[in-house]
Amino acid sequence: MPTILGQNQYGKAENRVVKIVRDGDTHHIKDLNVSVALSGDMAEVHYSGSNANVLPTDTTKNTVYAFAKEYGIESAERFGIDLARHFVTSQDPIHQARIRIEEYAWERIETTGTGTGIGAGADQARHSFVRKGQETRVSQITYDGEKWEIISGLKDLTVLNSTNSEFWGYVKDKYTTLREAYDRILATDVSARWRYNWTDDAEPMPDWEESYERAREHMLHAFAQTYSLSLQQTLYQMGSRIIDSRGEIDEIRFSLPNNHHFLVDLEPFGLKNDTPDGAVYFAADRPYGLIEATVLRDGVEPRIPLDMTNL
Repeated sequence: MPTILGQNQYGKAENRVVKIVRDGDTHHIKDLNVSVALSGDMAEVHYSGSNANVLPTDTTKNTVYAFAKEYGIESAERFGIDLARHFVTSQDPIHQARIRIEEYAWERIETTGTGTGIGAGADQARHSFVRKGQETRVSQITYDGEKWEIISGLKDLTVLNSTNSEFWGYVKDKYTTLREAYDRILATDVSARWRYNWTDDAEPMPDWEESYERAREHMLHAFAQTYSLSLQQTLYQMGSRIIDSRGEIDEIRFSLPNNHHFLVDLEPFGLKNDTPDGAVYFAADRPYGLIEATVLRDGVEPRIPLDMTNL
């Protein structure tokens, strides 16, 4: 049976880039994991093995490191934009570049006292860092020579409300054993992707760093301030808060596992659980409910893929 080549791409994945900027005694760090995927006139390399249109993946790796030195890393989004533009505009066979970036955050180690050894004392805070473990920032930048698509977000942001959450009034059938809850723990590991409405070099770019921080802030405030009757309700409030507050964002998609916390049965030990002085829970890691949804600005068509695991 005759066959034809379908969608294809190639590139160098997971280029680990750490850029240190030394501003006198004060240092600044950017820590990225950059994956490059290129597509275009690549039929012959599949059909006949001809590499005439192939930019080696080793070259894409070298470009990532060279750009980090030559142009710096102002933000993950801007770095991805610079890379995508370069690959598409410098190589005729390449029609589209997709740059995926994970950013790992660091914060300074604040020190007090004089310490010991050369350079000890308060100066340590200027060049000593501890990895922040709250979440990983992610970005995907796609360019086809004319239009841009910038998707940013985060993953592994663990949040928990110890009260102000209920779950009751749901459908029950002969297999339902779950008891209704009128005061429960609500916890999840937030994975979120939001799409910017910036699509053209002629338009001013958003302040990518500020936008990320404010979107994250609105997300957390909505989680904390919503009296939740379902995780779906909380998800929608988190997305709505971002869309309403950030004009540069048109769409946000969430994937939220419901990290269940079950009251432990302590009656066999003569103990009553869930008393005014506190309660003991078992934190179950699996199976878990998985809630996923997209929140959109009115009139906007969804474009973020439903499956976010590879984004």
